[in-house]
Amino acid sequence: MLRIALPNKGSLAEPASQMLTEAGYRQRTDSRELVMLDADNDTEFFFLRPRDIAVYVGSGRLDVGITGEDLLLDSGAPAETVLQLGFGESTFRFAGLPDTAGSVHDLAGKRIATAYPGVVSSYLAAQGVSAELIRLDGAVETAVRLEVADAIADVVSTGTTLRNAGLEIFGEPLLTSQAVLVRRAGAEPTPKVEQLVRRLQGVIIARRYVLMDYDIPDELVEKAVAITPGIESPTVAPLHERGWSAVRSMVLRKQTNRIMDELWDVGARAIFVTDIHACRL
Repeated sequence: MLRIALPNKGSLAEPASQMLTEAGYRQRTDSRELVMLDADNDTEFFFLRPRDIAVYVGSGRLDVGITGEDLLLDSGAPAETVLQLGFGESTFRFAGLPDTAGSVHDLAGKRIATAYPGVVSSYLAAQGVSAELIRLDGAVETAVRLEVADAIADVVSTGTTLRNAGLEIFGEPLLTSQAVLVRRAGAEPTPKVEQLVRRLQGVIIARRYVLMDYDIPDELVEKAVAITPGIESPTVAPLHERGWSAVRSMVLRKQTNRIMDELWDVGARAIFVTDIHACRL
């Protein structure tokens, strides 16, 4: 049986469950449920604190898990990334009062508050900077105002919370992170894990691509398929009306309207787009 760890709460919990649902796995309907069996897929799900997932997977007690890259690195657990999942993006930055520092090297000898000491200590070591780390569980932006720390290192999205606390971002990002599928470091992939990875890859591709169909005069087919080359090659079939062909190809979702405009300009007609719900490539 495949044993999978999932976040029980937080920003990664719902997207992780949604991705697994799209991949064909049953998911819990009650957020208080901590263990759930998906008998049809011979899979058992364990809903754990996101910070603990890499530890459980790294111990070998669970086969794989979904957590954040930041949490994986911060845990120090013997676990490794199998697949980046494309959601839960975050960026780690330093921040402090104006003129506190201009770069990470200005933090030498200072106090840095963070909820991710593993990530920060690794970054500081790589930069050759020695500083005192103060671990807090959250709301680290108040640490400077209360004079517990000289600067902070935290996840930043818009920066509004930092600005409201009178802080400014400085230096380069420590880390950019997203949700990942992890397994024990060095573990040999099993057929069930490989199947899970294929399914998740199918969901990722289905979210990134759409199917585009259009009709095109035969003499313009080559120009049109140069615009929509597809993953391997587009499907081209003759229409009942002589001199015309129907083309089907996968295109990037974010480029849909630009590609439709280009196809129209070269002579394509009856252009339409269809969502992809699942695929294997």
